[in-house]
Amino acid sequence: MFIDSFIGYLRVERLYSSHTLRAYERDLLAFKDYVARLDESLLFYEADTDVVRSWVASMMDAGAASSTVCRKLSTLRSFFAFVRANYGVAQNPVASLKGPKCRKKLPSFVKEDDMNRLIDDVAFGDGYVACRDKMILQLFYETGMRLSELVGLDLSSLDMQACVVKVLGKRNRERIIPFAAGLKAALEHYLGEREAFAPRLCNALFLSSKGERIAPGAVYRMVRTRLNDVTSVKKKSPHVLRHSFATAMLNNNAEIGAVKELLGHRRLATTEIYTHLSFEDLKGFYEKAHPRAGK
Repeated sequence: MFIDSFIGYLRVERLYSSHTLRAYERDLLAFKDYVARLDESLLFYEADTDVVRSWVASMMDAGAASSTVCRKLSTLRSFFAFVRANYGVAQNPVASLKGPKCRKKLPSFVKEDDMNRLIDDVAFGDGYVACRDKMILQLFYETGMRLSELVGLDLSSLDMQACVVKVLGKRNRERIIPFAAGLKAALEHYLGEREAFAPRLCNALFLSSKGERIAPGAVYRMVRTRLNDVTSVKKKSPHVLRHSFATAMLNNNAEIGAVKELLGHRRLATTEIYTHLSFEDLKGFYEKAHPRAGK
């Protein structure tokens, strides 16, 4: 009952995505199962800090990554805060519990030269699908929008006169992203191809070969295939293009606060990881170039 109520609260009040809700539910059910195996007479929402500590220890012993353990603890912390506030549960056993130290992974990105080569030099072929694929890649890289935001775009999302695109982000937060003259010209060309392919049969900006709104999986596969043409980075996905946008902006002296707004981040700390990424690049250049760097 408590888990269902908590998930319902996150869905209705916090507007969490279905993907996030499933992750929260999995974490809570895993903890509930652990407590049942530990002591059948103990209700999982009455577990104390020692029980939570033993759960953490069991996950670490099983080889779980520190980031995974930290995420599961965060789920528990939120859950216990909710049931304490709404159902009078006596304690939050996770409130003062610290998880293992998590080493923040730097996001993968594609270098500017490689992205320029993909957009300007790689031959995509003729026809609507080829034009659509190139437009999708360009829009990802030049706006930093998420996959879900891109596939949700309608024709009405574009304001070609003002050179802005309106996207619906996480938790239904709307934001407006500007675009430059080069992207405007590319969009105008694409809209002409789209009109010839499927004149107003669907409001979606990007269509499948059948004339329906393109599916996220199809976009993901296309991006991975096209990035294989220009880069050897291990991870190839729409989110890597979002990382590439942010990194390129900061490497070209954009204000971090502006990048935060363009990406739709709620907290500046989320955006700051890209400054660490740029710093790691600088370190690499220094270590390769300075004659005494290796001494």
